Amino acid sequence: MTQLAEAARRVPLNRDRVLQAAVTLADEVGLESLSMRRLAQELGVVPMALYKHVANKEELLDGMVDTIVGEIDPPVPDAPWKTMVRLRVLSARVALLRHPWARPVIETRTNTTPAVLEYMDSFVGMFLAGGFSEDLTHHVMHALGSRMWGFTQEVFDDSAGKGAKDQPRITAEAQAAMARHMEESYPNLFRIAVAAAHDEESVVGNGCDDQFEFEFALDLLLDGFERLHQRNWTSHG
Repeated sequence: MTQLAEAARRVPLNRDRVLQAAVTLADEVGLESLSMRRLAQELGVVPMALYKHVANKEELLDGMVDTIVGEIDPPVPDAPWKTMVRLRVLSARVALLRHPWARPVIETRTNTTPAVLEYMDSFVGMFLAGGFSEDLTHHVMHALGSRMWGFTQEVFDDSAGKGAKDQPRITAEAQAAMARHMEESYPNLFRIAVAAAHDEESVVGNGCDDQFEFEFALDLLLDGFERLHQRNWTSHG
């Protein structure tokens, strides 16, 4: 980041540079260590200079999400709708794997920026261009939910155990004790919990959201959407 600070003193500050620097800093030190003061230091300016471009920390985070949206590949021209949607969702996932701090930021945003609205609008457009009715597309978007952003809302969150990247590891003895307790108290959950292995390098956030699990669920949804479309399904019976 020293080179960034040296370069910043020679290049005029603008909003895009502030946001890109914030994304880079969060990648390097984590979201918890990102502050307006720290960002100003890395850019080689006084903190007040940042407020000409972002009003506060929340606006900074909104802009960082916009920057990540800009990294997602646009829809593939002339591709079938299913291919188009699948590739765009997987491109969003690549962006989140590149920026591990992004998922909790996306989940906590309360302000929908024009960039985010444009991204959502493009998803609706892919289904409509594929011949989906407005009614079916409405329900499709609800079903997709966070998968549009490349992650799933996990039913199993093992943030206290091996799935958490940012939390201290518990001992092997403690893990074994937890496993015995789960097997005795919740036998059905235990059976499916130990039935599958997950690639921790491809996990977004906590839980079982690895690449295989994500694509498995995404393909199930896309196949289901296709069947409903072929049946001319409507929510009005």
